[in-house]
Formats: sequence, C-alpha cells, structure tokens
Amino acid sequence: MTILAVAEHDGTQVRSGAYSALTVARDLAKNSGDNVELLVLGSGLDSVAADASRFAPVIVADHPLLANPTADRYARIIANVAKARDAVSIIANSTTFAKDILPRAAALLNAAMAGDVTGYSVGNGELLLRRPMYAGAAMAVVTLSGQPQVITVRASAFPSAGPLDQPGERTVWNVDASTLPNHSEYVGLESRPTLRPELTEARVVVSGGRPFRTSEEFENYVGRLADALNGAAGCTRALVDAGIAPNEWQVGQTGKVVAPQLYVALGISGAVQHLAGMKNSRVVVAVNSDPEAPMFSIATYGLVGDVRQIVPELIRELGK
Repeated sequence: MTILAVAEHDGTQVRSGAYSALTVARDLAKNSGDNVELLVLGSGLDSVAADASRFAPVIVADHPLLANPTADRYARIIANVAKARDAVSIIANSTTFAKDILPRAAALLNAAMAGDVTGYSVGNGELLLRRPMYAGAAMAVVTLSGQPQVITVRASAFPSAGPLDQPGERTVWNVDASTLPNHSEYVGLESRPTLRPELTEARVVVSGGRPFRTSEEFENYVGRLADALNGAAGCTRALVDAGIAPNEWQVGQTGKVVAPQLYVALGISGAVQHLAGMKNSRVVVAVNSDPEAPMFSIATYGLVGDVRQIVPELIRELGK
C-alpha cells in the first residue's frame, strides 16, 4: 500500500510547502509500513521530476493537457493513481491548488477528507487529525473513516522533509487523454508579475491594509518595504475587494496562511479573519495609527503612528 503525496511545483522545481506534506507522509508510513510516493502533474516535467526524486520515489503524470492545473483533469489523474497504487492516504499542502483539486479527487474516490490539518496523533489504532475551526478560535480533532483518506496540511505547521541519500525511482504514469474531462477549458492566468518570493514560502512578509487607497500607493509603501527586507507583499481582503492588490496576495481565513520569520502589518487593524492567516508568524511588527487596534495584542513590536511617515523612515534605515 502507498501514501501518496501530491506535489505542487512552479514548472522547474517542487514548491517547498510540498515537502511539509511529505514529512507527514513519511511519519505516517513509519507506523504503517506503507510506501511513500510523490505525484507530480503537468507538462514538460523533466526538471520537476529530477528535483522531486531527490526526496522520494516519483510518479510523473506528464501530458500537454495537464500543462495548466485544471481541477477536473488533475483530480481525475490523482484518483486514478490512488486506485492503481492502492493508496491509503493522499496528502498535499493546503494551498489554493490543493483546496480546488483534492476535494474533487476525494469525491471521485468516495473518500473522507480533512483540510488544513495542523497536527495529528494515533489513538486506539485511529489517526486523529487536528484542524482549526472558526478562524482559529477553536481546534477540532477528527477521524476519517475508510480508505483512502484525503488530507491537506498547513505547511507552516510541519518541517520540510530532507532529501534521500539516493534519488528515488521515477515512474511514468500513462495519461490516457480520452479519459480526461473536457467540459472546462483553461483560458488564462491573471496575476500581477513580481520578482518577490511566493507569499507562503517567504521568510519575511509585509502586508498592508485599508490606509492604502490605490495600487500605486500600496506599491510605494508596502512593496518598497517588502523589497528592502527581501520579502513578499501581502494584503487584507479589503484591498483585494477594492482591486488594489491581487487575490494571490491576500493573507487570512479566505486567503493564504503564512508563518514567516517576520510579519510586518502596515495599517492592519487585526480582524479575526486576518489573524487566522498569520498568527503563527515568529515575529510580528504592527504599525497602526490606532493604539487600540487588535493587531497590537499579538504583535512582538508595535509602532503607533501614520504608516506614510513611518515606512519611509524604516526604508531609509534599512538602506544604511
């Protein structure tokens, strides 16, 4: 039997968060004696497969129809591989990629699923999964019945798996195009180009809130400070809804969950939905004109004042 870890990648190498899912897969396999395999999907995967094989045996589903991650096709492949490999568990990092695809795969397999898992233990022969509820205000412990069990994990809750002593075997999965769903079509990707680190993988995240009224203003303050710290830029949902920042930069309950070494919150009051996405950050610096802002309650350091005055001073000091 197999524990299957689904690895997200950027077309060249596996994203670092996938190795947190692999850590969980390896740990579960120690108790069960099952094999662990990584599954990568896409088109032109030679470099991705080579990178992934440093960490585990790899199943490579490579086909032009998989060049873009359309959820229906990816879910079908994952379900087919899981059946063929007699998978007892399917594990992936809890990203927008996995949240779109893994529930569909679970439905195809008639399998139970738990998302956003932050911890686990084994009790009375059952796998007990811990996951947050109500924007992190409560933690639930759940068990899943039957097999396979589909699980997404928060990368920030688990360490990354290390490489193997020897590269794992690569197995090519034969993709039968005639079996893939064709009712949806990939049109394009609307994303703001950036050279900054990916939000969930960055060691430093600088996020902005309501004080920033335009994209230019956001970039002038949040973007410049992020660049000065070699970090990623993030934002609140209000800025996404206003069209000031792109959706993929949103931090929070309905955005991305981050846990960087340093999180800088500029003009963010600290609504519970936002805190749910960043409260596990190692060091939190809050800058806000409201001394009663909830963000200060979890901040390691706080500055009360106008972000438009404080941020340029911070950038100037960092440049010395």
